[in-house]
Formats: sequence, structure tokens, C-alpha cells
Amino acid sequence: MSRKPGTAPSKATLTASGIARLADVGRAAVSNWRRRYVDFPAPVGGTPASPSFDAGEVEQWLRRHGRLHRATTEQWAWRQIESFQPTSQISDVLSIAGALLLARAAAPDTPGGDLPTARQLVTRLHTLHPELAQLVGDLVPKQWTAQLTTLLGTVDQLGAEQGPEAAFEYLHSQYATSAHSLSGLAGTPDTVAEVLLALAGHGAHTFDFTSGTGSILRMAADRALRAGTVTRCHAQEVNPQYALITLLRLWFVQLRAHRAGHDAPPPAIHVGDSLLADALPDLRADVVVANFPFGIHEWGHDRLAYDPRWAYGLPPRTEPELAWVQHALAHLAPHGTAVVLMPPAAASRPAGRRVRAELIRRGALRAVIALPAGMMPPAGIGLHVWVLTPPDPQHPRSPDLLVVDTTATSAGRSLTEIVGTAWAAYQSDDYTDEPGVHRSVPIIEMLDDQVDLTPQRHLPQAGKLTTDPTRTIARLDDFDRLLDQLRGGLPAVRQAARPPLREAPQADIADLIRSGSISVRRAVSRTRSTRATAGTAVLTATDILAGGPATGSTTRTDDDEPGPTVRPGDILVPVIGHRISARVATPAQVGAELGPGAQLIRVDPTRFDPWFVAGVISRTDNARIAGRPASTANGALRIDIRRLTIPVLPLEQQQTYGRAFHQLVVFRAILDGAAATGAALARELSDSLATGALGLAP
Repeated sequence: MSRKPGTAPSKATLTASGIARLADVGRAAVSNWRRRYVDFPAPVGGTPASPSFDAGEVEQWLRRHGRLHRATTEQWAWRQIESFQPTSQISDVLSIAGALLLARAAAPDTPGGDLPTARQLVTRLHTLHPELAQLVGDLVPKQWTAQLTTLLGTVDQLGAEQGPEAAFEYLHSQYATSAHSLSGLAGTPDTVAEVLLALAGHGAHTFDFTSGTGSILRMAADRALRAGTVTRCHAQEVNPQYALITLLRLWFVQLRAHRAGHDAPPPAIHVGDSLLADALPDLRADVVVANFPFGIHEWGHDRLAYDPRWAYGLPPRTEPELAWVQHALAHLAPHGTAVVLMPPAAASRPAGRRVRAELIRRGALRAVIALPAGMMPPAGIGLHVWVLTPPDPQHPRSPDLLVVDTTATSAGRSLTEIVGTAWAAYQSDDYTDEPGVHRSVPIIEMLDDQVDLTPQRHLPQAGKLTTDPTRTIARLDDFDRLLDQLRGGLPAVRQAARPPLREAPQADIADLIRSGSISVRRAVSRTRSTRATAGTAVLTATDILAGGPATGSTTRTDDDEPGPTVRPGDILVPVIGHRISARVATPAQVGAELGPGAQLIRVDPTRFDPWFVAGVISRTDNARIAGRPASTANGALRIDIRRLTIPVLPLEQQQTYGRAFHQLVVFRAILDGAAATGAALARELSDSLATGALGLAP
């Protein structure tokens, strides 16, 4: 473990970003306060570029000036955890907070009272389990410092409000998605963990040999308890801080199991590298689940050349995932099931084809499932799930391999439902393929020169192309209605001798910005830091043009302030483009953070109609006025809205024009949709005619 937290500094401190979060303002506002107010607290540490301030003094100043944002207890608790320096202590501080909450949960009928001392906390945990008490005892300081005491008081209050387990799960979720979790923590989203456990089923013993902070194991223990049983969780994790967090999370479930009348043995967590130093060589678990790290080529190939786990062949140096797969099989009970996440390349890389062939030839690999892209990092890759069972020569199983493709499944079915239904059907005696979704593939088809296990390769494409003729005819009718809608989508216009916009005076947007009736904002720049973490959802230029919700992401460190938040009536404009395409924010976009490549215009609604402003600045000729060549090879322009002018009209006339501009944007969206729908319909008709699903009308 790292140095005991709280030994220095002795008081809670905040960075400028922390102060900004307390006041719910941007970081620039904090810098402005430091310059304007002589009574603003002086720095007590840090560096000139990133000073730190006494948290108590800052809170008093904000309260005195009426700028203290009323944070919830959970927000305040996490902010206090974030304030610990160096940031490497945050994992340890989180564990101490979890230990306090666990001690409270272990004695729910005992009034909370004062905070226990460090010695009292360890003593209380010893009544649960000596090993747990020792791990926490090695971590906590002999005496609480002022900073740690303040934090634990807030955490204790949070536990009283939400319950100890819910409080710790909230703090863990903040930690897992923050820049403070140490590099290497790749949490498993609940949707993915549910798929893994739906395939693995229940068992008396569950093992995760790269547990991280225990997300999969905690869900497994919780699922077993809700089913009226228990599973003993075994874990191995190379990071000792993550291992302790795993242990704490599992103990909360353990306490619930005891209260439900189950006498379950405690979770067993081991620290170390599972491949190089297997802590449980004799464990044979009913369920093995893992989301192990991919692409680690220095995994011990030379040191483990004669390891008995390689029953299906020595994994090549460049195929560490096949080492993890065989490690999972080596720890399975005779009728157990292992379910692991795999990179899609592992299904087809030439170096691993011999091991893959042996896995399917001997019946160890039972299913390969392709997940949709974007479910977890890396976001652009659709991961695979491999389901494995130990071979049983006395009871040979079906010689077929189940392949499932969930990347293009029908709406209304959850991922867990699709995968679970396919797996249950495959294990039954009356399995039937679902074209385009899942198929039981004879292994003779797999055992070629490539041994490519990619599900899409083995699913019949003809089933996707040959559609239901009735559905195709219905789509033709829908397309006719779409064309009718398109015909009526244009606004009513007429030729006028003196149109109001031609005669209207013009106002410079730059002058309107200086007057305060219009403001223009862009995404904030991000700090380049090795601690930056991806995952903040933001609104992109593509989202603006599509009118959809935020789908982008950016990086942020603890020193970065959030970007501008989209409000109702904001006008959104891509920064780069061949023309100006201004759109008023849709309800799905309101509340999103403005991302790189996007800018917004915020107008005074008593003076300007947003759709009117969006329409007039989108005039084709304005791109020449506001655009400057961007550093791209396609001739795009960088748009500076401040160089434009807009007509000055009474608000009522603006609103009339605004409705027309809005109608034209809707018309363009319907037109684009009709083009895409028409193209897809043409392909479907062509395929249906070619396959004989449809014939020509006389």
C-alpha cells in the first residue's frame, strides 16, 4: 500500500478547480475572484501555476460572499476525497472511508455516535474477519488528522442518509470514472457484467483472476443472494489498492447474506500477477469470469514455457489473451463455466490459430459472442465474449460452436435477453438457428487454415438479405407517406416588392456581444496531463447537425473546468465547416456539455428569436464573411460568428421568420431521411428480387 494518508498536509486543501466546483462556476471565475477581492484566502501550498488553498477558509469566504453552492452530502464527500494530495493517496482514502462504512454496516443497531479512533475501527473490523482488519490496519494512520477526520465525518453522514453500502458504491463509482483511479483500471459496465454472468450462471464458488475493484464479483454475489443462495467469491488482483476495494465491496454483500440467514464463508482476495504468481493453483471454481487486460506482450512467455496450464498449446508471445483463456480453464470445476471478454482480433490472428483449433477440437470453447461497439473502452471496438467449459470425455457435448452477433439485433430485446436466450437454446435438445443473430456451427467449418472464430463470418448473410416480402411492401407504403410529408414540409412564401429583411438595418454581432444581449461560448481547452482520463460525454459538431444527444467524449484532469452547458434556446454552430449550419438546441441536447469543435450563441430572448438568428447567420454568403481557412486538407473554414451582422426587426417579426427557418431545418432533415430510407429500400428491393423473395408486378 502507499504512504498512510493524511500525514501531510494537516488540513484539507482545495485547488482552483475544487473551489470552482464548490461554487458551481468556471475556473476562470476563481482566478477573477483572486484578482478582485483582497480578502480572498491566500494559497497555503501547491505551485504558483496550481496553488492550493485552505478548504475551511475558502468555504467561509464563499459563504460570506454568497457564492457557496449547496452541494449534497455525497458531492461534498467526494470533493473532500479528491482534495487529498498527492492524488496517489485517494485510493487509500477511499478504502478507509469504505472501512468506516463497513464497520457501521456491521453494527446497524448501534448508534453512530462519535467517530471511532483508528484503533477502534480496526478492532471492529477484526470481529468481521482478522485478515480484513489487518489490511485496513496496515493502511490507516495511528491518529486521524484534521483532514481525514473532516472527511470521515462527512462519509459517516452520507452513510446515515443513504445506507453504508449505497454510500460506498457511490464513492466507488466516482472513483472509477475519475482521473484519480490509477492507470489500468478498466471497469466493467453493468450491462456487460450482466451478459457475462447470465452466461456463466450460478455456482458455489466464483473466481475472477483480474478483479480490478470487484465490479463483476460484486454483481455475482448480489445475483446469487437475490436468487436465495450464496457464492463464495475468490479474486486475484495485481494492484493491492484495487484488491482492498474489492474486498470491502464484497464484505457489504457478505453482511447482507448473513442477515438473510446464509452462513457463507468470507470472500478470499489475493494480491499478485495471476499468470506469473498464481495464488490459487488448486482452486476449481464453478464459475470463472474475467475482464483481463489485453495486449500485454511481456506476460511471462519465456518464464512459463512449461507451465501445466497450457493444456491446449503454448500461447504465442503475441497472444497473451490465449494464456488468460487457458488460465481460466485450468481453474474450472468439472462442470463449471468460464466466461471472459476478448478483443475481436483474438478470434482470427494467425499466431493463435493452433491454440484456437485445439480449443474447439476438444470442445473447450463453446460459444463466441460479438458485442456492439461502444459498450466499454476502447469505445470504437465491439468486444467478443468467449464461453468455455472443461472437456468431458465420458459425456461428449455437441461438436458445434455457438456464434452470436448482437451488433445488429432488433429493437425491444435487451442484450442479456438475446445472449441468454441463444445460450439456453443451444444447451437444449431443440435448438434452432436465428438467421443473422445466432447459429450452431459444426466445428468442421471452423477447422480450416485460418480457424477464424469471428461470429459474423459464420452467420448466413442470405438470411439478412432475404426479407419478409410483406415487410418490404409495407416499407414501400411508408416511403410513400414520407414523400407526402416531404411535399408539405416547405413554408409558404410569396414574391414581395419590399421584403422586411431587405430593408432592415444591420447590427454587428460583435457589438451585440459587447452590449451583453448576445454571448458566444466555445468548449474549454484541456490540460495535457498523464493523468487525463477519457469518458466525459460532450456535444459534437455531428450531434449538432443530426439534432441528436451528446455522443462525443473528451479528456479532463482535476485541474480542468467543465465546458459550457447547453441551455434551452441556445444556438449551436460547428466551428469547422464548408458553410454555417446553425441549429437551436433540441431537448435531447439541453444540459449536455459543449465539446471541442462546437460553439454556442446565447441570445436575450426578450430581444431576439433564436431560430431567426440561426436562420439569418446560416445564409450561404456568410461563410465567406465569417470563415477563415482551417488547417484541414478539404478546404473547410473556421467560423468566427463575431464577424457577422444580423437584421434588426421587431421580436414579433423575428418569430414569424424564425418559424419558417425552423420549418426549413425540419424539411432538410426529412429530405435527408427520405434519401437514406430510399437508398436502403432500393437495396432491399434489389436483394429481394435477386433472391426470389419478391417478383415483378404484371
